[in-house]
Amino acid sequence: MDSIANFVAAINGFVWGLPMLVLILGVGIYLTLGLKLMPIVKIGAGFRLLWTGRIPEKEEEIKGEISPFNALMTSLSATIGTGNIAGVATAIFLGGPGALFWMWCTALVGMATKFAEAVCAVRYRETDAKGNHVGGPMYYIKNGLSSKWAWLGTAFAFFGAFAGFGIGNTVQANSVAAAVESSFGLSPAISGLVMMVLVGLVLMGGIKRIADVAGKLVPLMAVFYITSGLIVLIMNISAIPAAFGLIISSAFTPVAAQGGFAGAAVWAAIRFGVARGIFSNEAGLGSAPIAHAAAQTKNPVAQGLVAMLGTFIDTIVVCSITGFAIVVSGAWLSGETGSALTSLAFASALPGIGNYVVAIALSIFAFTTILGWSFYSEKCVQYLLGVKAIVPFRVLWVVAVPIGATSSLEFIWLLADTLNAMMAIPNLIALLLLSPVVFKLTKEYFADLAQEKTKGTDKPE
Repeated sequence: MDSIANFVAAINGFVWGLPMLVLILGVGIYLTLGLKLMPIVKIGAGFRLLWTGRIPEKEEEIKGEISPFNALMTSLSATIGTGNIAGVATAIFLGGPGALFWMWCTALVGMATKFAEAVCAVRYRETDAKGNHVGGPMYYIKNGLSSKWAWLGTAFAFFGAFAGFGIGNTVQANSVAAAVESSFGLSPAISGLVMMVLVGLVLMGGIKRIADVAGKLVPLMAVFYITSGLIVLIMNISAIPAAFGLIISSAFTPVAAQGGFAGAAVWAAIRFGVARGIFSNEAGLGSAPIAHAAAQTKNPVAQGLVAMLGTFIDTIVVCSITGFAIVVSGAWLSGETGSALTSLAFASALPGIGNYVVAIALSIFAFTTILGWSFYSEKCVQYLLGVKAIVPFRVLWVVAVPIGATSSLEFIWLLADTLNAMMAIPNLIALLLLSPVVFKLTKEYFADLAQEKTKGTDKPE
C-alpha cells in the first residue's frame, strides 16, 4: 500500500506541477481575453438572468429538465463544500496568506472557463434513452470535435466516475463525520448512517429532486455562513487593512516562520492557492457543465452567463470570507490546519458558538456536495456504460457514504486530488479547441441583444 501511495503521490506532484498551473491559468486567461473580459464586465447580466431563471419557463421549445437557477444551485451544491472551509485553511497553512490572492486570480480567469464550459455543454448536449438532457465535457468532445478526439471524452468520463467517489463522496462524508464528532460528540458511524439514508432518499429522485434540494439548501447555508463570517470580520475590522496588505505582499514574497506557521515560499503560495482554488470552484475541472447541460434555456450563452457566477460566488465571496477570517483573527499562526483552523478563527470572534457555526456549515455544504457530485459521476458512468448502469451506480454511491465517514482517508484525499487534475486535462484541451465556437456564439448573442434593444423590445439581457 505504501508503494501505491508513493506512486500516486509522484503522479500528483507532476499533474499539479508547473505545467498544470500554466494550463489552467493559461486557458482561463486566453478565454478571458478572447471574450474581451466579458465575464467580468457582464457579471451584472449574469445575476439578472439568475434571478429571472428562478422559475422554469413553460414554453415548449425550451429544452431541459431544471430551471437555470436550480442548475446553478446544483453546480454550487457540488462546489461549495470542504474546499471553502477546510481547503482554504489548508492552502493558507501550506502556502501562507498569499495563497488566497492566487485563489482570487484563479477565480477571475476561471469565470471565463466556467462560462465556456456551460456554453459548450448546452450547445452539444444530447437526449438520453429516458428523454433527459445530458451533457458535459465527454459530450462536447464527442459532438464538437472530430472522431480522433473521442478518446479524450472517454478519458474524462473514466476519471470523473472514479474521482467522484473521492472528492464528492467519501472525503465529504469523512469531513462531516469528523466535524460533527468534534463539536457534538456524535460517533462517525451514526453520522455515516444518517447521511447514507438522507443521500439515498434524495438520490433516487434523480436530477430534479437533487436540484430541488440544492435550490433550497445552498442559498440558505451560503447566507448563514457568509453572515457568520462577516460578523467575525466586523469584530476584527481594524485588522482588515493589514490583513489585506499581508495577503498581497506574501503572494509575491516568502513568508518567514512565526508562531505555529512553518514558513512558505512564493511557489507554495501559487501552487496551493491555484490547486485549492480549483478544488473549491472546479473551474476547468469539467464537472459543473454536466449540471448546466440539464438547464431549461433557449441559448447556450445565457446559461453560460449564469454558470460563471458559480466561480464568483464560491471563491470571490465564500472562500474570501474564510480566508480573511483566518488571517484577521491571527489563527493562521496557530499551527492548525483544515477545518480546525477555520473553527479556531470563528471561535476567536464568536466564543462558544464559532466552532458550531463551522461544523454546521461544513456538514450542510459537504452533504450537498455529495448530492451534486452523485449526478456528475452518474453521468460519467452513464456515458461509459449506458442508462442501465444508473441504478447500480446509485446503490454503490449510497453505500460509499458510511464507509467514507468511518475510514482513514489520507490516501483517498491524495487519489481524489490526482484524479481532479486528470479530469481537467481533457476538458481544458477541449475548451481550447472549441473556443472559436464559444467566441462566435457569444458575439452573436450580444449582437442580437443590441439589435433587439434598438427595436425597443423588452428581451431581458
